[in-house]
Amino acid sequence: MEALYTYAWLIPVLPLLGAMLVGLGLISFNKFTNGLRQANAVVIISAIGAAMLMSIGLLWSQFQGHPTYLYSIDWAAAGSFHLKMGYTIDHLTALMLVIVTTVALLVMIYTDGYMAHDKGYVRFYAYLSLFSSSMLGLVISPNLVQVYIFWELVGMCSYLLIGFWFDRPAAADACQKAFVTNRVGDFGLLLGMLGLYWATGTFEFGLMGERLEQLVSSGAISSTLAVVFAILVFMGPVAKSAQAPLHVWLPDAMEGPTPISALIHAATMVAAGVFLIARMYPVFEHVPAAMNVIAWTGAATALIGATTAITQNDIKKGLAYSTMSQLGYMVMAMGVGAYGAGLFHLMTHAYFKAMLFLGSGSVIHGMEDVVGHNPALAQDMRLMGGLRKYMPVTSFTFLLGTLAICGIPPFAGFWSKDEILSEAFAANPALWLVGYLTAGMTAFYMFRMYFSTFEGKFRGTDEVIKNQLLGRANFGPGAMNVAELAHDDHQHHANEPHESPWTMTLPLVMLAIPSALIGLVGTPFHNYFGEFIHAPGAVEAAHEFDLTEFLVMGGSSVGIVLMGITLAAMMYLQGKISPQSIAAKIPTLYNFSLNKWYFDNVYNQVFVIGLRRVARQVMEIDYRVVDGAVNLTGLATLLGGEGLKYFENGRAQFYALIFLGAVLGMVVVFGVT
Repeated sequence: MEALYTYAWLIPVLPLLGAMLVGLGLISFNKFTNGLRQANAVVIISAIGAAMLMSIGLLWSQFQGHPTYLYSIDWAAAGSFHLKMGYTIDHLTALMLVIVTTVALLVMIYTDGYMAHDKGYVRFYAYLSLFSSSMLGLVISPNLVQVYIFWELVGMCSYLLIGFWFDRPAAADACQKAFVTNRVGDFGLLLGMLGLYWATGTFEFGLMGERLEQLVSSGAISSTLAVVFAILVFMGPVAKSAQAPLHVWLPDAMEGPTPISALIHAATMVAAGVFLIARMYPVFEHVPAAMNVIAWTGAATALIGATTAITQNDIKKGLAYSTMSQLGYMVMAMGVGAYGAGLFHLMTHAYFKAMLFLGSGSVIHGMEDVVGHNPALAQDMRLMGGLRKYMPVTSFTFLLGTLAICGIPPFAGFWSKDEILSEAFAANPALWLVGYLTAGMTAFYMFRMYFSTFEGKFRGTDEVIKNQLLGRANFGPGAMNVAELAHDDHQHHANEPHESPWTMTLPLVMLAIPSALIGLVGTPFHNYFGEFIHAPGAVEAAHEFDLTEFLVMGGSSVGIVLMGITLAAMMYLQGKISPQSIAAKIPTLYNFSLNKWYFDNVYNQVFVIGLRRVARQVMEIDYRVVDGAVNLTGLATLLGGEGLKYFENGRAQFYALIFLGAVLGMVVVFGVT
């Protein structure tokens, strides 16, 4: 077993090698490499499969009680400064390695079916492998500097994958938006890192927390400064994990192919932010004010995401706001000190959200033969309905994922979300109330999505609805922005959608298993997960199970979930309540949700238009002042040179005359004075 730890560095290296082999092939022998499409896929999938097997072995070893393993080397040294690089394997690392590799493997298998006819098939696999490698490198990093290096690599890969179809203006804009938004958070993270190093003299997670606590308690640094450092570091996860107000990139990231949407939303980029909070927990837990900021940021994000998802008609964007809301739960849990509950929800969410996104991709794949290769039409739930008859595997797994995310027992989401709500109630009932209301909204919008997509009558061949969408008329609640409706060809080759190939349905079935059962490892009766993943430096105390408390808290959360499901059924399944009439009665709230809380509008006015105005003013200053000073200097030099050249004629008599005149002038001046 020790050999497994010795060679654990291969886990991120294997997918990196796969990406390098395929990438070099594309650069050197492009036509030949693209011709070996599935051979390249086999190489990439085999690499991540080997990494997954090693990860499972490490998780089992850690579960059996193997101590934390750390390997490091001096990477840079200057005087007393020593920066180490290496890798560490502990409980958190082992868990994250398994989550990332299992989800990545299934996404890559799914990709073979989804991207089968795409000319960038091989390039997409190379990007996926590099993305997975970057996330795995981040997970095993033993210090904050190494985390930051892989953190930026994850951001770079997300840029490449979100903008994979770069010939589409929407995709090109989306990857730039993601890149710029994440730079804001990453700049705060960098400042926080440097501030913590200045204060503590180390980048090691545990040592940093210990020293910061000692410095604050002794008065060596003020508690305010510690709060500032902690919040700056937290800005990194705010951007990566799409927390308000830096969440605006996440829905736009849906412009990338669906497999990358699943990977980003389940196990890589957005999970990186929650993972960093967990890694930095030794620092955050000693700064109560920062913990409060984290908790309320998560609560606000959960509420904003849920209220926005209610009016989305694009199936992928609805799931994107759902991810944002669930990430808010995880961050809120971290902020109230529920370290284990937050990570438990990270794990359960990774599997059922990957399944939901891959399910949405299967729906889009089936719809394209009916509505054509127009993303806005293929993803619009108003053109779906009745797909359960045509896509039984997809519909069943999507329903299972919907039940899991809503928190219906005994599915995975119930146990993790209920634990977060219980911990939030113990810490601050106001936070619990936000989470409780969000749970009801989650059930409503997820079953709205399920009913609109899989139940009722199929609407994909309804030319009236299609023409309304392709035209410029908004209709009904959740009408899309017409700018999102790319006017591609909408020729169709079939009158009915179809089930996806086995390469797409197999991952759905495989993900259905943990979505249904994995929550059982963290039940309140015996929380194996909590015992395994307890916070750094903490000794997990055995909590006595209180049946009454469980029934009250769990029953109340299930109650509001059932209310949300009932309302969705009455509106979108039975048609007893008209969504249009409700929207007409509360136009302000409806438009607030439809326009995504106006975050994009405000940012456009303040940062885009506002900065353009500032840039124009700076350009005027540059043109009139800076350029004017430079031009004046040049003119003075020119005139001076032109004037002086007449005094340089080479005649000794003329020079003597000038010299004599200068002497006489000095005599006169000094004589007078």
